Amino acid sequence: MDETRGTTPPTHREVLLEFSMTPLDKGASVSRYVARSLDIIDRSGVPYRMNPMGTVLEGSWEEVWRVVTACFERMREDCERISVAVKIDYRAGRSDALRAKIASVQKHLGRDVAQS
Repeated sequence: MDETRGTTPPTHREVLLEFSMTPLDKGASVSRYVARSLDIIDRSGVPYRMNPMGTVLEGSWEEVWRVVTACFERMREDCERISVAVKIDYRAGRSDALRAKIASVQKHLGRDVAQS
């Protein structure tokens, strides 16, 4: 029996992590803070898709958490209260899920759907 099973984080691009991070002490418009996070995400080299409610990252466990942590560390420099929501989808041996999950749904639907 593998004694490290369950304690070793997944590797490769087996994790989809969706997160949103919002300062709660900066008023109604927080897009400049979101833009700072998106700059960190874009420079990370981790595949991602931004949507109106958050961002989905695809990578190894370590990669995606490193990006989320960098965004948090930057935000806490000048924000006293931050809300963070995270969803994780891990699938062993799976890569390219950003594209493949959408393609699978479109295949079942029998047509492409808008992704705006």
